[in-house]
Amino acid sequence: MVVDKKTVKNVTNIIEGLGMNPNSESIGILEDIGTNSKVDAIREMTSRALVKRNEHDSLSVVITNKGKGINDMSTVVAMSTINELLSLTDKTEAMQILTDTVEQHSDEEVRDNARSVKALMALS
Repeated sequence: MVVDKKTVKNVTNIIEGLGMNPNSESIGILEDIGTNSKVDAIREMTSRALVKRNEHDSLSVVITNKGKGINDMSTVVAMSTINELLSLTDKTEAMQILTDTVEQHSDEEVRDNARSVKALMALS
């Protein structure tokens, strides 16, 4: 599938706009459409936008959900999300969600990923 630069710019602007939108419904839109996209670049941009919000609900999407954010099957998406988490100025909420995920999540792979990211964040 060939996508022109204008389309990429429009998608980028939409994802960034939703990421900055203070309305909590925008998190649901990013999760439903962006993190479920078949296109790695869209999932990557969406995960980064959700992390930048640095809110409980947006961080939960990229930390606790199998197949999304740090648990994405694409290493590019997962690493981009991890790098965005590491760059947060205030890591308090992310660390709490990571801790809760390690202690309570039912999926072992999600727990292991959260444990690894938590260790990285503790060092940064």
